[in-house]
Amino acid sequence: MSSENPGYWEPPPKRCCCARRGPQLVLVGLLSTAMWAGMLTLLLLWHWETEKNLKQLGDTAIQNVSHVSKDLQRYQSNQLAQKSQDSELSQNLNRLQENFINVKSQNSEFSQSLNSLQEDLINIRSQGLNEKRTASDSLEKLQEEVAKLWMEMLISKGVACSTCPENWLNFQQKCYYFGKGSKQWIQARFTCSDLEGRLVSIHSQEEQDFLMRHTNKQDSWIGLRDLDVEGEFVWMDGSPVGYSNWNPGEPNNAGQGEDCVMMRGSGQWNDAYCRSYLDAWVCEQLATCEEASAPVASVSPTGPTPKNGS
Repeated sequence: MSSENPGYWEPPPKRCCCARRGPQLVLVGLLSTAMWAGMLTLLLLWHWETEKNLKQLGDTAIQNVSHVSKDLQRYQSNQLAQKSQDSELSQNLNRLQENFINVKSQNSEFSQSLNSLQEDLINIRSQGLNEKRTASDSLEKLQEEVAKLWMEMLISKGVACSTCPENWLNFQQKCYYFGKGSKQWIQARFTCSDLEGRLVSIHSQEEQDFLMRHTNKQDSWIGLRDLDVEGEFVWMDGSPVGYSNWNPGEPNNAGQGEDCVMMRGSGQWNDAYCRSYLDAWVCEQLATCEEASAPVASVSPTGPTPKNGS
């Protein structure tokens, strides 16, 4: 309150700060401007760098796409080439299969032709062997008939025809060998052939009785068989069965393989398995005459052969 005007209050005078705030505002404005300019600069730099990176990425992507495109083109080209090769290989395989089928067919035809030729050859050889055996059998029979006729003529002239090799026994112008030892029928047959004889053929009861007296009641192989035709028994001299002495119920071909004939110890005959072993067999051959110049026959593996003396 003033001393001059005691009832009146006067507010204190305000201080003036405008002079000090002006420079501050300018400074703040400058700082704000500088800050915004810096931020703008940073944004521009970031934008520029980003665009640069994006451009690089784009260029890289373009290059990668180009490489991938080229790789894809190469892959597709390789695929086409592979398909072409596969197609060519498939065609080659088909041709090979066709060639294989043709070769197989030709081989089959060749094999059939070869088998046919082999069968023809076997048939020709078999026919030739049969014809040769037939001719040999016929020649053997003829030679033996000639020898028997010659022997009968000599006997009618009083010539003795009873000479036999050592260890052979004579009976009725024939010589007999009684073999010992375990043999099959075919082995006995070849043994008789080696001795210039053959397995015995029996044509009379007298001959049967003679054999029985010397076999010592042993089972013995004789020269009877039906090897060619089942049931058609033929003697080794080629003659059919006239006289016989079969055991009751024989021949019976038991087991479908009894094609050779044995004489039992009792003297009766029995068809037997040709590969069975017997301990005895009987061989025969024609006896020779005393006259040295008389041609007689001895039975060899190929048949009786006339010869002078013995």
